[in-house]
Amino acid sequence: MRTLLTADYVLVHADGEHRELRDGAVVVEDGRIAFVGRLEDAVGPFDDVIALGASLLMPGLIDLDALTDIDHLILDSFTTPERARRLQWSEEYLARREHVFTAEERRRVREIGLVQLALHGITSYMPIASEVHSVWAEEADDFFAMAEFSRTLGLRGFLGPSYRSGVNVVDSAGRRAIRFDPAEGEVGLQDAIRFFDEVAAWNDDLLTPVFLPCRVETLTPELLRATAEAAAERGALVRLHALQGDFERDYIVAEHGCTPLELIERSGLLGDRLIIPHGVFLDVNPRVHGEDRGDLATLVDAGVSIVHCPLTNARYGSELETFARYRAAGLNISLGTDSFPPDLIRGIDTGVSVAKVQNRDLSAGDIAGYVTAATLGGATALKRSDLGRIEVGATADLTAFGLDDVRFGPIEDPLRNLVLAGSARDARLTMVAGRVVMRDGRIPGIDLEEIRHDAQVLFNRMRDAYAGRDHRGGTTAELFPPVFPLVNEGGGRVED
Repeated sequence: MRTLLTADYVLVHADGEHRELRDGAVVVEDGRIAFVGRLEDAVGPFDDVIALGASLLMPGLIDLDALTDIDHLILDSFTTPERARRLQWSEEYLARREHVFTAEERRRVREIGLVQLALHGITSYMPIASEVHSVWAEEADDFFAMAEFSRTLGLRGFLGPSYRSGVNVVDSAGRRAIRFDPAEGEVGLQDAIRFFDEVAAWNDDLLTPVFLPCRVETLTPELLRATAEAAAERGALVRLHALQGDFERDYIVAEHGCTPLELIERSGLLGDRLIIPHGVFLDVNPRVHGEDRGDLATLVDAGVSIVHCPLTNARYGSELETFARYRAAGLNISLGTDSFPPDLIRGIDTGVSVAKVQNRDLSAGDIAGYVTAATLGGATALKRSDLGRIEVGATADLTAFGLDDVRFGPIEDPLRNLVLAGSARDARLTMVAGRVVMRDGRIPGIDLEEIRHDAQVLFNRMRDAYAGRDHRGGTTAELFPPVFPLVNEGGGRVED
């Protein structure tokens, strides 16, 4: 099948980097890009024509920390430290833990997450979910169902169930700790291996199994080493959440006598198939040492990729120190969303704005660097040189954003306008391997009103379950107060 796509602006790949082509055309044939250039030079016939008009057609966005969950950020990113501890598992709950959602509800949660990715222009994803509402971590059987839905929807997934040896808890005095059950970690890894081997045997280009252990501080050194061995046997990618916070660093230094990065290196995981979200707490960070003691060079020399999540990091009060410094060191940076909405355009805007403030320099707002991270950086991390670019021979994973809404104002530069005035809600097209997944906000076979309704029901259940885990036994209303008090709360009334 030959499909012609035309747009006022096309972000093409030439001479090793992205270039802007105006009034451009792209021809897709059998899932690959067969032509890139001017419309008058595109040779038919065509089975389909997608005229995007006043749009930016660009490589499909790659989200390597993609939310496939009902998000909790709205609940815990505005809270006090004391209340934040109350959102962890209590030790009493640990002893009686259970799934908040049924197997069918867990399946629906992931379907909702994947639909949101498609609506926001993401073509390739690596999933992330919270374990707070699971009995321990994720399960292979849940992910088999997710994999089936993902390929039915048409997204490109790099996926596997999470697993861990320990869980963050708070004791009755409100002290934070980690409680370990190494047997749970061993079972989880075996489940992940089972998933990996079975999905690999499917030989489906849209589904690549990977290993996705949980946060580094919740993994024993033995489980880290076992993960490294299993991945090495299979030539697999491993994504490990690490280098992301004070507690993680302090805990590992106290428990293991080394930094998190040193622990990763000792485990055998440090290498060019390791992907680390978020990579914030390196020695250059003022909250660590505030000077370069070799962490960046260690990552670069090993070929590690990081997943920068600028919007979520900012919402939780942290950021890279700095994006420009990491890039200049030669570190491969990809992007992730990590929370709702899965909006990499807003993420880029946040990262660019933070960089200007950090550097006190308007020129530090590196839109090109961030767009490169969302495309080529992700492709590099995934070892997929056919993704993240629009050039002849590349896989036809494409995204288009409309620029004709009056609220954009006059168009000066398609990317600057999109970042400054738009968002991923302006996505008009999500195409994976030449197949249209989303067009003009519609996804074949998906009832978006049902998605909205089910997401609300499941969110309410997730939110209400926090009270049952609170070490102080609070209520939902106490844990999650509104921005302003509700009318009639406490007996008040509104005057006529």
